[in-house]
Amino acid sequence: MRIVACNGFELEKEKSNSPEEFFNRSVIQYIKDGKEKSLNVLYLRYFDEMVMHRTPYPANPIFQTPNREIYMVDIIALVCLLKDPSLVNRKRIYINSEKELAGYFENIDFQKLEKVFISIDQAKPYDIETAFDYYIQS
Repeated sequence: MRIVACNGFELEKEKSNSPEEFFNRSVIQYIKDGKEKSLNVLYLRYFDEMVMHRTPYPANPIFQTPNREIYMVDIIALVCLLKDPSLVNRKRIYINSEKELAGYFENIDFQKLEKVFISIDQAKPYDIETAFDYYIQS
């Protein structure tokens, strides 16, 4: 799997009665078996506060590449795809439970995630041979 881009953003209200301002969307674009795909992960913005409890980082932004600051919202789709490879068959998922989101972060090697972002932010796609390489080995 070749990672092309990972980004996230806060949704904004489109209609006065919509709840969109409470949600974030994390998007990963990748190439798998010669086809370009993307996974959109929609989740409650409140879950970004998990950063201190589920990652080794004290707050947002969680780390910085030479070109930009990386926030929790930027890494969530990548983490979900690494943790559950069956998501390559999905275009979008919605996470509405903090426990569910926390499960994706278990045993993730965050130092290796930083390498992915450094590469793609230099316009160099990043190849991932196996998702297990991004788990902390005990």
